[in-house]
Amino acid sequence: MPDAPAPPAPSIAAPSPLRLEDFLCFAVYSAGHAFNRLYRPLLDRLGLTYPQYLAMVVLWEGDDRTVGELGERLGLESSTLTPLLKRLEAIGLVSRARDPRDERVVRIRLTDKGRALQGPACAVPAELLAGSGLDLERLGRLRDELNDLNAALGRAEAAQG
Repeated sequence: MPDAPAPPAPSIAAPSPLRLEDFLCFAVYSAGHAFNRLYRPLLDRLGLTYPQYLAMVVLWEGDDRTVGELGERLGLESSTLTPLLKRLEAIGLVSRARDPRDERVVRIRLTDKGRALQGPACAVPAELLAGSGLDLERLGRLRDELNDLNAALGRAEAAQG
């Protein structure tokens, strides 16, 4: 009687070189979501979304900016920024007007209500710091490292063409 064929050897899959927990981009992505969850109740009290809050922070740093200046500071295209600014205008925090020297330029200015919101908004960073569980020095180092990474990724993107 002929020998029965040997069963096939069990297949052992090679470990995947792609492990989610090794991805820096996923850590940043997940941290971004965690920040959003922590920010949401704080910004709800102010009546702002996170992108609106960032736009307001830039205006509190220096009022009377062009849409282009805001977009550059926030890393947003005009097509994304314009609807956000329209919503801020609709809730009475900013005004938008064409620059009389150049009709192509739209200037954004804080209203009195927008300036008054700065006081309550000043509490947000301290509440975020407390929620992070990190001390101010470590948080500053982490921010600086992420800014360096962002700059390096921007250079890599520019080199791609």
